[in-house]
Amino acid sequence: MLRRKIVEQYQKGVTQRKIAKTLHLSSSTVHNIIRRFRESGTISVRKGQGRKTILDARDLRALKRHCTTNRNATVKEITEWAQEYFQKPLSVNTIHRAIRRCQLKLYSAKKKPFLSKIHKLRRCHWARDHLKWSVAKWKTVLWSDESRFEVLFGNLGRHVIRTKEDKDNPSCYQRSVQKPASLMVWGCMSACGMGSLHVWKGTINAEKYIQVLEQHMLPSRRHLFQGRPCIFQQDNARPHSASITTSWLRRRRIRVLKWPVCSPDLSPIENIWRIIKRKVRQRRPKTIEQLEACIRQEWESIPISKLEKLVSSVPRRLLSVVRRRGDATQW
Repeated sequence: MLRRKIVEQYQKGVTQRKIAKTLHLSSSTVHNIIRRFRESGTISVRKGQGRKTILDARDLRALKRHCTTNRNATVKEITEWAQEYFQKPLSVNTIHRAIRRCQLKLYSAKKKPFLSKIHKLRRCHWARDHLKWSVAKWKTVLWSDESRFEVLFGNLGRHVIRTKEDKDNPSCYQRSVQKPASLMVWGCMSACGMGSLHVWKGTINAEKYIQVLEQHMLPSRRHLFQGRPCIFQQDNARPHSASITTSWLRRRRIRVLKWPVCSPDLSPIENIWRIIKRKVRQRRPKTIEQLEACIRQEWESIPISKLEKLVSSVPRRLLSVVRRRGDATQW
């Protein structure tokens, strides 16, 4: 239709420059279409005379099936398979272009915990047992977890903008530290608000964990729920499942939510950690003191609307676990 408009205006005596300006096209495009009309008397585009692709549509379908079946294969491995399967001289660049023609692309894989068949079965059973819980019931849960934060040095990110010759330029390196300074952080939250935050250096054992519960979890529970009944959630880390920790929770008459193993995708507080780590990376603290101050500031700045949204997503997380038969989900 656009080519027809160009020809109609040309036949009316309109200049090529004015046609290009009116239709918001380049002058060379208008010139080529008018020249083709004068030479052949038609506005249809001639079939390309270039070299045909070495892989046709049928080959691309076979290549796509192989790539989706072997998602972790490298381009070199796929090229070796394609050379043997198609019996054609194929290079790595040719296969790379063919993969893009199949609407596929190489991405960095998401990191998820390893789940055995027993883990998946238990996760699926746990999700089915708690599907009947309403959002209001999940809002009575006090979510808790630990996370490690590190002081980052040097340039951030895996990518750098450079030329091919700048690969050994010091400004294009990704710097890393073997043992960066770090902090272990424990926190709790609910749909009502953020609870207390405890920061310490080194590792944690059952005795230290009980002290954290006494000094931070109990006051947070009283502050957030105001004496209303609630359920305490924790994962299955060794300090959490130790006999002395279990005995302490029993003596305190704290109702604990039974939690499936290897299930960080079911806990909303994991999303809180990701948000805080992203914001801390943007601020780039240089010392342990700055890192702790950034963590506390970002922890206190989480809005209640975000907490309610995360807690309300738990039923959808359970449905995802059931649909995937216990496998890891997108959360």
